[in-house]
Amino acid sequence: MTRTLIADLNSHLNEEVVVKGWVERIRELSSVTFLILRDRTGRVQAAAEPGLVSRLKLSTESVVELRGRVKPEPRSKMGFEVAVSTIGVLSAAGPLPININGPTLNVPLELVLDNRVLTLRHATINPIFRIQAALAQGFQSFLIREGFTQVFTPKIVASGTEGGTELFSVQYFDEKAYLCQSPQFYKQMLVGAGFERVFEVGHVYRAEKHATSRHLNEYVSLDLEMGFIENEHDVMDLENRLLRFMFEYVGERCEGELKSLDVVLPVVPVIPKVPLLEALELLEREFGKTHEGRDLDPEGERLLSKYVYDTTGSEFVFVTDYPWEKRPMYTMPKGRDATRSFDLLFRGLEITTGGQRIHSYDLLVENMLRKGLEPGQFSSYLNAFALGMPPHGGLAIGLERLTAQIAGLINVREASLFPRDRHRLTP
Repeated sequence: MTRTLIADLNSHLNEEVVVKGWVERIRELSSVTFLILRDRTGRVQAAAEPGLVSRLKLSTESVVELRGRVKPEPRSKMGFEVAVSTIGVLSAAGPLPININGPTLNVPLELVLDNRVLTLRHATINPIFRIQAALAQGFQSFLIREGFTQVFTPKIVASGTEGGTELFSVQYFDEKAYLCQSPQFYKQMLVGAGFERVFEVGHVYRAEKHATSRHLNEYVSLDLEMGFIENEHDVMDLENRLLRFMFEYVGERCEGELKSLDVVLPVVPVIPKVPLLEALELLEREFGKTHEGRDLDPEGERLLSKYVYDTTGSEFVFVTDYPWEKRPMYTMPKGRDATRSFDLLFRGLEITTGGQRIHSYDLLVENMLRKGLEPGQFSSYLNAFALGMPPHGGLAIGLERLTAQIAGLINVREASLFPRDRHRLTP
């Protein structure tokens, strides 16, 4: 007899079935033993004779195969249960380091991450990553519909995309190489190669010695680059439509997961745009907050997001026109001191950086020199701009940050299956 998934049991009432999964809970009464069985599609109550379970010395989180009949049971949450005839133990679970079958998982985050395979089974953790998967799928689906080509670029590179800082070095045969900070150079080269519109979902690596709730040293970046744009506003307008599609996609496919986490997806309006200097003036005027230098710190991001939400109802805000010194050498200048770039803040956290890129070979070389960089170190990248490059721009969305903000998580590591940060290299 073939396996029946729990989500499909309602179409097998009064039929014999085989279900397989993890034993989430065991409740022994004098006349019956109830099991809660979990598979990837849901949970079901199973009723067995007490002797059947006690003989097996069954423990929670053991993997079992149940055979039995699906019977109507109005007292069950699903309206039916499986009346068990036989139980086969496929893999017995030993003593559990933590209890994961309560309604909440009240243990420190480090303990959650140390026991990741076990804690990923929890009802408040597993759905996070189904939502995350749907976000990535929505990203891909929208861009394919918009004429983008999905690409897969190298993650071992000869130099950094921003001058060689914050890089993890690796020994590559007889020379030194680095883990990729960003697919930025390759995205631009592929626009120039005639693809015009490309995107990638892939890991990137930042050797930053931070230990904050906002940062990971390895994370998933949702990248896109598009040619023949007028300016950075074309990229922002695309992201506005992209996010609206992604959240609709998640809402359609993750209704149960969203409900189980009590998550309400944001509405994506026409996202307001605020130049950085105006944002800094606003923060000083409304909150008395001053800044050293021309940038937003985490508190500034939160306060600006609060102000925009209170005055417009938008949970998103584009901050535009970042200063030249705060942006990489490939960013299109806007006058002498500003750039055609932006960040997108969502619920007080930056989730996107993007903008228009330089497409002129001469201007790119000039900008490299102005940044104190040696153009010869970027020859393979620069050569693409001597062969004809259309005006272009793009962006990158941090998948874990976006997931964390949607799910209301305190630490971005909670939105990573197996996070890598300054102090964690396992599991």
